[in-house]
Amino acid sequence: MSIRFRNFQPVDTDALLALWDEARNAGFEPVYSLAEVLASCTKDFAIVACDGDLVIGTAVGRAAHEQGWVVLLTVAQSHQGQGLGGRLLGELEIEMSKAGITKMSMLVADDGKSGVLEKAGFQALKHLNYFERPVSVSEQEREVLKNLGGALMPRNLWGKIAGMKNEKELLERRLVLPLSDAALAETFGVEPPKAIVLFGPPGTGKTTFAKAVASRLNWPFVEVFPSRLAGDQNGLAGGLREIFNSIDDLENVVVFIDEVEEIASKRKGDPPSPTQGVTNELLKLIPTFREKPGHLLIVATNYIRALDDAFLRHGRFDYVIPIGLPDAEARHSIWSRYIPALALESIDVAELVKRSEGFSPADIEYAARKASQRALEQAIYETQVATKENSTTATEHYLWAISNTRRTVSDEVIAEFEQDIQSIGRL
Repeated sequence: MSIRFRNFQPVDTDALLALWDEARNAGFEPVYSLAEVLASCTKDFAIVACDGDLVIGTAVGRAAHEQGWVVLLTVAQSHQGQGLGGRLLGELEIEMSKAGITKMSMLVADDGKSGVLEKAGFQALKHLNYFERPVSVSEQEREVLKNLGGALMPRNLWGKIAGMKNEKELLERRLVLPLSDAALAETFGVEPPKAIVLFGPPGTGKTTFAKAVASRLNWPFVEVFPSRLAGDQNGLAGGLREIFNSIDDLENVVVFIDEVEEIASKRKGDPPSPTQGVTNELLKLIPTFREKPGHLLIVATNYIRALDDAFLRHGRFDYVIPIGLPDAEARHSIWSRYIPALALESIDVAELVKRSEGFSPADIEYAARKASQRALEQAIYETQVATKENSTTATEHYLWAISNTRRTVSDEVIAEFEQDIQSIGRL
């Protein structure tokens, strides 16, 4: 055969694309994407086989420390069965050995077409599974996130929310399900949500839920702080507009605005209030934000009645979801989190849960820390027998702390919240 082998050159790109398309049409599913293959052609190692001036095969690889990975191996159908695959692998190995590799590896689809690899001396390793996970944020997006003060949330935040079953189930169904698989949602005619409002009494965990949604979707989380916009050289409205312009560069993102009533309160009075301009700007930004897929805006408020009527209308926010006080299961989890491990088995947590009904998560944290402080002071100043081995908190300390903790959310606020669920909530 008048076949020759040489290093890949940029002019071979069209020929490689033709080989790629031919292989795909024949049912071959490459493990690596075309973008990855092309990148390795220019940055790593690539060999082409030529019959005259015609490129009839290619082998592409990359080196990772002492291991070489074959990214692509393909031969034109017109030249298959002539041993070109093995020869391409041999030529590629010669080139990659210059990088100090000690072994060659290749991932292939489980389709039984691995004969050429076995003939070339490759051994199929048993009991191995191939796993992959897409990287959520590109290098360019990381710089945008850094400038915005955003980040990827830990992947386990959703599972850390104990209790609150109704709220979690609602958010899972309304948000996570359609957003995580937009193609499936589309087959059912479901439009993934673009913006939601979380409302409820202070300290009920609205921020926690927003971060947990971002964690569940594995999307970057960017929080916009209205209080910080006041110092922007472009003013409140200009600062808000600049932030949303930067957010537009992110493919996927959860944007969160807490205490949104600060910039979206009811517009009234003449002359207009100082915040009316930023309210108008936010109302303009939301429709534009909604146009881009993969973007979710979550705003939270303790005072849903204070929001401007135009802000809450249909077309801007898909859902207006209440987040109430923690239920018994959630209170049990919160108490368990703050009780020292040494004392947990001896504490009547069920009684603490019962006695702390109506407490917010912040109330429970405050009471737990108050109980620990009281136990420490008693051990040091009263019994004077405190040691790490035999001193810790007791149920009585927590019951005392509960009775001496003023609830953040009053009965009147709870009653108003129940009314707002009926009159304003949109589930």
